[in-house]
This record gives sequence, C-alpha cells and structure tokens, in this order.
Amino acid sequence: MPESFEAPDPSRLFLEARGLFEFPRLLFRFPELVWQPRGEGQPVLILPGYGAGDGSTAILKSYLKLLGYRARGWGLGRNTGAAADLLPRILKRVSSLARRSKQQVHLIGWSFGGYLARELARERADLIGQVITLGTPVIGGPKYTVVARRFHRRGIDIEAIAAEVEMRNRITFSTPVIALYSRRDRVVAWQACIDANAQNVEHIEVRTTHIGFGFSPEVYKIIAQRLAAKRASEPRPAQCEFWRWRGATRQAKR
Repeated sequence: MPESFEAPDPSRLFLEARGLFEFPRLLFRFPELVWQPRGEGQPVLILPGYGAGDGSTAILKSYLKLLGYRARGWGLGRNTGAAADLLPRILKRVSSLARRSKQQVHLIGWSFGGYLARELARERADLIGQVITLGTPVIGGPKYTVVARRFHRRGIDIEAIAAEVEMRNRITFSTPVIALYSRRDRVVAWQACIDANAQNVEHIEVRTTHIGFGFSPEVYKIIAQRLAAKRASEPRPAQCEFWRWRGATRQAKR
C-alpha cells in the first residue's frame, strides 16, 4: 500500500454508476448464490452507510434470511454519521438480539456502518461473533472519502477526526474482521480500507464500486462463505454434548 494517498476526486464520482450493473448480475447469478452454505438461525445485524438507511441493505438482508440467518436491519432510520449518538443505540439492538438468540451477533457494515461495527466490537467483543466491512474507511474517517471537501467547506475539522480515529485504532480488539475493499471505489480511497495495525483482519479485494457493494454477487458469495466458516469454527453448545451423552447412556442400557 502506498505510504500516502488522497481522497477520491469528486469529478470521478460518475463512475459509481457502474455499480447499477451489479443488480442484473446478482439476478443472473442468483441460482449459484442460493446454493451457498446455509445458516442455522444465527443473528446478523446489517448497518447501512453514511446517509443511507435499511432500504439500502434490504436485498442483502433478504438473501441472508433465505440462507437461514436471522438477519435484521438496524432500525434507526438514516445513518447521520454521529457515532457518539448511534453507538449506544446500536449496542442496545445488538444486546437484545444476543439475549434473545443466546448467541453472539454477526455485524455487517457498509462504509461508515462498518466503522460503527468495528467500534462496537472493540467495546463489546463478548456480544459480537465477527464483523464484515464493505468499503469501510478505517484510516482517516472522512478524510479519505469523497465527502472530505464538503466537510471542510462546512467547517468540520477532518484532521481532528482523523487523529481521533487513529487513537481509537491503537485499542486492539479480538473479534475477527473480514474487510472487503475495491480499487474501483470512487467514494472511499481503497487504501483507507486497509487496517495495517490489527492482527485479526482478513482483507479481500473485490471488483465493484462503492454503490455496488450492496448488490454485488461476488460480495454476497464472500459474505455467505465467511459466515458459514465462522459457524463451523464455533464449538458445539454444551447442551448438545449433554444430549449426546444421554443418548449414548440409553443405548448402553439396552
């Protein structure tokens, strides 16, 4: 990764329109996606990007439900970007899902939603099984995104935000993270999606735009496989072992 990079040029934002082609590709490859590994009711919470709401993640949520996951939107309306206000509300949602399912919750965050997911995992690793981020800037906050100039014109100190993000990144977290990024992204500089500090982050490059993360069949396939891999690595509940032992005892008595 280059030592220095810049925010995407807003004049190139029109290239994000290529992401609209992901939807017909998604329909074309749907038969393949249906046969991906299935879940067993594990809770999944999907966090939208800055300025978006649950409508932007509705198709992904429906797909994961089809695979057998208890997928939910965050239910907080439009993502305002106010992390201090949003994090306690998301945590309440995560705690409720974990309590009702008696399982850890998997978080999928698109762009700034991925930043929120990482921060939740940093604070409450006990509640979160894994985090999957889609085009999430983990370096610089808005500094290396297409909104950087707009924030600057509004008098928002993006350098102070970048310093705060850097400080937070020094706090390690144990939750595994799958970080998807794309060099075709015209909203977030792909270099800002690379976490060189954390040891438990798997980076995966995909070929889509920032808009396309929400509809890309390649992204959907990776999400399905990583969720299944996490499920396979988890130990079986003690209750299952008890019933297995009880069944073996009955067989011995016969």
